[in-house]
Amino acid sequence: MQTVSQRLWQTLPQTVKADAMLFHSGANCRYVSGFSSSAHTVLLTKEETYFLTDFRYGEAARKHCQDCIVMTYEKLEKSLEELLRRHACKTILMERSATTLAQMEWFDGLFQKAGAKAVWDKTLDDAIRQVRAVKTPQELENIRAAQAITDAAFTYILPRLQQGRTEREIALELEFYMRQNGADGVAFDLIVVSGENGSQCHGVPGERRLQHGDFVTMDIGAKRYGYHSDMTRTVAIGSASREQRKVYETVARAQQAALRTVRAGVHCHIVDRAARAVIDEKYPKTFGHTTGHAVGLEIHEWPYFSPSCEQLLLPGMVLTVEPGIYLEGKFGVRIEDMVVVTDDGCQNLTHSPKELIVV
Repeated sequence: MQTVSQRLWQTLPQTVKADAMLFHSGANCRYVSGFSSSAHTVLLTKEETYFLTDFRYGEAARKHCQDCIVMTYEKLEKSLEELLRRHACKTILMERSATTLAQMEWFDGLFQKAGAKAVWDKTLDDAIRQVRAVKTPQELENIRAAQAITDAAFTYILPRLQQGRTEREIALELEFYMRQNGADGVAFDLIVVSGENGSQCHGVPGERRLQHGDFVTMDIGAKRYGYHSDMTRTVAIGSASREQRKVYETVARAQQAALRTVRAGVHCHIVDRAARAVIDEKYPKTFGHTTGHAVGLEIHEWPYFSPSCEQLLLPGMVLTVEPGIYLEGKFGVRIEDMVVVTDDGCQNLTHSPKELIVV
């Protein structure tokens, strides 16, 4: 099996002439090296791949880094300059989107001392996102493990959605359960919103208490082995009105329309269009976010099920499918699954029930 470094070099366009690639963002360094730390730089030359860190992480990095030579430094700039000279690197591809102006100036000054030059266009960003978009079997296993914890947390919390409990209490109990049952942590700040707060699609759990007749939307996810999961379910407390049921059914039909569209070779915007058409027919201007996003080492990755995304789906991509309807001041509904793209469709990694649940 090819290493990440080999796949990256092969992904670069043939017209690109470069001697090295350099990553300094946390997610990309973790992806290339297999190791996560707060001090991280990864240099890929044609001959070797190096993971540079400081004394705090040296021992752990030597145990856990994959396909990398681990170097600990006292001064990063000195070690980088030495490596660039050792491998006669003159042109280095850099991450553009993850770099601040101050960092650009710092790297430019360093490379100038080493007789090299940084390339700050989108070449490296495009290459790494293409490689990361298609998950390896091990990555899929990690994502499944994270989602299994998330499904279990949903099952656990259902009988505990009692009237009088606050959104914040529910969110904290979900997080505690996930951590108790194998999660590295939560994949993001969990969303639990009820009643009129449900129309805030990314609302923050607060002190509002669950009441009879509420819809409660829970956007939850665990992190396992560094990989994320993402799932949303909306349930009713005590009873659901005719309007609530109608909205819920519309969102469910929109999600099913999108899921039927997912397969290798389909443009991402086609999936978004399938969900949006169902909702716009009955509830125009109530669905303002994308239909989904890729998931992996980060909770939001590329590509997206958005109206403007032209990317073709490839086997092994993992994305969410999460249409929603949000009626300001009243309630909201979102249903979200994670799927892995296959040649003839998709495999749903989310196993929690999707029929309207009244607790």
